[in-house]
Amino acid sequence: MTSQQTLMKEGGQPGTPGNPQPSGGLQAGLKNRHLSMIAIGGVIGAGLFVGSSGGIAKAGPAILISYALVGALVVFVMRMLGEMAAASPNSGSFSAYADRALGRWAGFSIGWLYWFFWVVVLAVEATAGAVILEGWVPSVPQWAWALIVMVVLTATNLASVSSYGEFEFWFAGIKVVAIGAFVVIGLLAVFGVLPGSDNPGAGFAHLTDAGGFLPNGAGAILTGVLMVVFSFMGSEIVTLAAGESEDPRRAVTKATNSVIWRIGVFYLGSIFVVLTLLPWNDKSIVDKGSYVAALDSIGIAHAGQIMNVIVLTAVLSCLNSGLYTASRMAFSLGQRGDAPKAFAKVNAKGVPAVAILASVVFGFVAVYFNYAFKDTVFTFLLNSSGAVALFVWLVICFTQLRMRGILMREVPEKVTVKMWLFPYLTWATAAMITFVLVYMLFDDANREVVLLSLLVAALVITVGVVLDRVRKASGESAPDAVADGAADSGDGQSDVSDSVSVS
Repeated sequence: MTSQQTLMKEGGQPGTPGNPQPSGGLQAGLKNRHLSMIAIGGVIGAGLFVGSSGGIAKAGPAILISYALVGALVVFVMRMLGEMAAASPNSGSFSAYADRALGRWAGFSIGWLYWFFWVVVLAVEATAGAVILEGWVPSVPQWAWALIVMVVLTATNLASVSSYGEFEFWFAGIKVVAIGAFVVIGLLAVFGVLPGSDNPGAGFAHLTDAGGFLPNGAGAILTGVLMVVFSFMGSEIVTLAAGESEDPRRAVTKATNSVIWRIGVFYLGSIFVVLTLLPWNDKSIVDKGSYVAALDSIGIAHAGQIMNVIVLTAVLSCLNSGLYTASRMAFSLGQRGDAPKAFAKVNAKGVPAVAILASVVFGFVAVYFNYAFKDTVFTFLLNSSGAVALFVWLVICFTQLRMRGILMREVPEKVTVKMWLFPYLTWATAAMITFVLVYMLFDDANREVVLLSLLVAALVITVGVVLDRVRKASGESAPDAVADGAADSGDGQSDVSDSVSVS
């Protein structure tokens, strides 16, 4: 079978290298500007704005090392994922690659765990947004704001993939502009050249003038790692979205190559500015939040409300992308026979409506639990999904170790992005992630999260292994997209499948 025949078999018109036609009815509705902004904004979550103060309080200026370590992990993981995604763009991303490289049980397990993580995030972000909105319009109850936010963004995702892309383009754009302005204005104040600034312009003195750079010892760096690692989740979204873009390979390659400066500027750059504007132990950092405290030190009026607008934008962005990501993972699982077949169906606009609605229904249920059973059911959901980010990164490492050989044997010309120092750096990254997970077991604040996440992971893996054995015993073959290693979207339809279709 030729690659052209493979494309036709997958249910679409033959695509061109620059403008592929997604299979399964998904539309290539994301433009390059959408993908670029999704890639840039994907690493900027609400956790950066609201969670950094706790890390600063624990580690002091050394939190910069914590951010650098986690940032390096993300860079390496994205490089691995980029290698696979550039060769075979796929709306199932790492789940589909794990399916191919490690076994169907692996793709099933990590796909469902990732879906579970994002539908719980929907409830967290909807509630966070509702808190801000209720503060502005107290006449509308918090639960109603959460409902409104969920309904609006569900409608956006159901409308078309381009609607999601357009919303995310502007949401991410606001975040990027805000942090960029914060870094520039903050640095001017740090050196005392910002007109009208209330900051004394102490230069880099605050990095060492309150107990040194490591005021709480070197061990605080690892504590900081645990506190900041979850704020990086989301950088891999671009590899899922690339399958519905005009040029998947170009989008993935660009996103992978730019992840270093994105993390450097937005995470390390902005935290560096906070730490140079104020001593790390300034009470306002915890009381007001790190960014609000920094803006107040400069003398910017209404800093709290300005940050509330930015945080709300980050929350809506995360909610928008979370629903998109969960639905596309459910769509991919449906295509591979690991979820109800209805999940793989798309409407006339090329949108997997059933997968979107199924994801948002669970999100609505989680929101309800957050209000009705916050300290029991919702806490369990939150903790049992908390370490999934690290599980995903670990699976990407082991998948890439196997996929490199498969891709180099079958489609070496499509391996345009390569992991550095393979396989040594891949193994080192996997070891670092494992170390973080083990260290979390000895940390009182994170032990329950790891144990519950491991419990849920073990249950899902057990189901995946049992289903895999039942299928093999009954003689059921894997779907074409798995058997051939073909991607289910973008120009991945002819990717790895080209190797088995040359006959």
